[in-house]
Amino acid sequence: MRRRPMRPMPPMPPIPPRPFANLCEILAQPPDAVANVRGSGANPRLGGTVRFYQTRYGVLVSAEVVGLPTASGACAGRVFGFHIHEGDACRGNAEDPFAAVGGHYNPDGCEHPYHAGDLPPLFGNHGYALSVFLTDRFTVEQVIGRTVIVHGGVDDFTSQPAGNTGQKIACGRIVRRN
Repeated sequence: MRRRPMRPMPPMPPIPPRPFANLCEILAQPPDAVANVRGSGANPRLGGTVRFYQTRYGVLVSAEVVGLPTASGACAGRVFGFHIHEGDACRGNAEDPFAAVGGHYNPDGCEHPYHAGDLPPLFGNHGYALSVFLTDRFTVEQVIGRTVIVHGGVDDFTSQPAGNTGQKIACGRIVRRN
């Protein structure tokens, strides 16, 4: 895979008191990039969409995923590792259905959880997850062509090199929307 050269991030403007007061308006617009996430053969009902919006303060990421594995009991909620990986295809083999995605997107050679592709976890809610967050670890342009992965386990944010998140259960390729 051809690596895109890292461009320095432009200096960030001062953040006003409520920089995303118009969050709903931003999310109602077409995103700059999107990844349609599909589950592995073991998780055929899993799917969703991850949208990327370039803003002056960083990238606003919106992830909506359905069909996540569930658990029962008062303390049995599921938390799923969520990352951008360096690979450009959601393919693999019987042992690892998404082996082609490679490791976490990490252009600066940082330790986990400081990779550019380390994202907040997805919290399962009866098989559904919704997450919206802002990151300045990458620009939309830098992640076009890479992959988004949902892992079957929770990220411990400590283990190297990838947080001990378990099997890759869903994948989507990030493509330019406009």
